[in-house]
Parts: sequence; C-alpha cells; structure tokens
Amino acid sequence: MSQTRLNAFREVTPVELPNCNLVKGIETGSEDLEILPNGLAFISSGLRYPGIKSFEPDKPGKMLLVDLNEEDQTVLELKIIGSKFDEYSFNPHGISTFTDEDNTVYLLVVNHPDFKSTVEVFKFQEEEKSLLHLKTIRHKLLPNLNDIVAVGPEHFYATNDHYFTDVYLKSWELYLGLAWSYVVYYSPTEVQVMADGFDFANGINISPDGKYVYISELLAHKIHVYEKHANWTLTPLKSLDFNTLVDNISVDPVTGDLWVGCHPNGIRIFFYDSENPPASEVIRIQNILTEEPKVRVVYADNGTVLQGSTVASVYKGKLLVGTVFHKALCCEL
Repeated sequence: MSQTRLNAFREVTPVELPNCNLVKGIETGSEDLEILPNGLAFISSGLRYPGIKSFEPDKPGKMLLVDLNEEDQTVLELKIIGSKFDEYSFNPHGISTFTDEDNTVYLLVVNHPDFKSTVEVFKFQEEEKSLLHLKTIRHKLLPNLNDIVAVGPEHFYATNDHYFTDVYLKSWELYLGLAWSYVVYYSPTEVQVMADGFDFANGINISPDGKYVYISELLAHKIHVYEKHANWTLTPLKSLDFNTLVDNISVDPVTGDLWVGCHPNGIRIFFYDSENPPASEVIRIQNILTEEPKVRVVYADNGTVLQGSTVASVYKGKLLVGTVFHKALCCEL
C-alpha cells in the first residue's frame, strides 16, 4: 500500500475543545454512532475487523445507548431480544436508524458474524431499553459491508469496502489499490449497485432533505456528493479532497453540516503500535453543496486521549466522537 494512500507522514497538530470527557464504560470501540432527535445515541462497540487492532478479540460486540441529555453520561448495553439472533457471533460495524410515520425506530446494523456480512434489522423498544431482532439480510451484492444509511425499515444504501471476499485476494486488492469497491441500494424487491470505482468505500449518509448521498472514500481521502433520484439511482455531483483518511459521515439534521471522523495517518490504524498510537481528527463541512464549502478541523488529538476516531456527531452543543477499537469522547462545542 502506498504511503500516499495511507498519508504515512502526516502528524497531527492538536485542536482542543474546552470541555471533553471520555464516556465511562466504553473501552473496546465505538466504531459508529447515531443520535436520535431526542438525544439518545446508539453506539456500536467491539468491532473485530481483520488486520485491525481489538482489545477484546474473543468477546462479542454489543450495541450501547447513551443519553446526551444527561450531564454525566452513563452507558447502557442494549439487550437484544429474538430467538433467531446469535449474540455470540455479533460483530457490529456501521449503523443507521429509520423512524417510521408512527414513530417506530428501526435500527439497521452491519454485522460480521464469522467475518461474513449481514444487515441486522432491529426495532428499538425505548421503555425496555432493548432491541427486538426482526430479520437478518444477506445478499451476494452485500459481501464486504462497512456502513449503511437507512431509507426505510429494510431499505438502505450500503458501502462494500472491498470487491473480493477471499482473504488473499482482498489483501492484494487493497495493496494494489484496485479501487473496485462499491455502493449498493437494497430493498426487499430490488438490489442494485449504484456507484463503484472506490478505493475503500467507507462512510455513507444522506442529506436531511433526502436529495443527496455522501460517500467517503477512505484511501483516496475524498468525500463524494451524489444526487439521489426517485428511482434510487445516484448521479455524481462533486468530490472534496482532504489531507486525512475520511471514515464515517454524520449529518446534522438541522443545518445539514457534515461531521466526519478521520484517521490523519493510516499507517497507525492498519499497523498498530501502542507506543505510537493512531491519532484522531474530526472535521466539519458546511455548505457542501455550494461552490465554496467551509471545512474546519474541530478536534484533533495525537492519540494520547483518543485513538483512531471513526465517527463524530452533534446534539445541542455536544460533540460525541467514536473510535474503531478504543474509547469514546464527549465534548462541549
């Protein structure tokens, strides 16, 4: 893998926020998170991903819940209910929610049981603080899932971060930079590749009005903007370049701003060294659809506080930052 793609020589200039606290109870990752309009945040924890560090490789992953309205955030593990769901092989990655007209909240979770790829569909039961497992989705066009954005109870766009499924071919694909990864639209009646040619398609999200889809291309350091059409097809509109590896994208439901968890130096994520841990970086993109989007680094840390940030999202003046395999941080903006 080239040093350019990994941004191998990048060092981080710290950018601090006035009041930051690590979220108690998160020690083994918070790879993706999504905040509901009421301030409840879902967090996927304990990802085991081939080639990437894990502090608890033998333990199953879990879904966590944090209430951002509380002064002192406490983490709650969401109980999963459903006879057909195997909790022991649960390995959650990207997540997304969809709220129905009757205010039912569906949580869609990319899962890697035995390092395969599925999408698990849950119904959030707020009173019981549990997830009712409704179904498991598998498809040949969903072989290497990374992230997902729900557009219905079992309808979504998803990124595949590799083309091949064979471990050996996957490593060559990554090493050679084939850029064959792709994005799929899934519904119970139709499954289709909607965009391809990515060097590690990673994060995906949608604008508040549902007209645009944002895709991060990790190893090309780009975020792509696509126009979404009524028949779910996507047309490329523009791309933005960054000096960092862009991971998950969150969209502020009020302003439409993009908040992105990033890896300034990919070497440290892909080749972990506890003496020289991966840094964290959060960028905010305003007015992405205009001629001159405004890009700002809101938070950056060299890995002493937070290692390997993957996601960042905001709620009422608070910023919640998640990581691949480390802790989670909540800051006041």
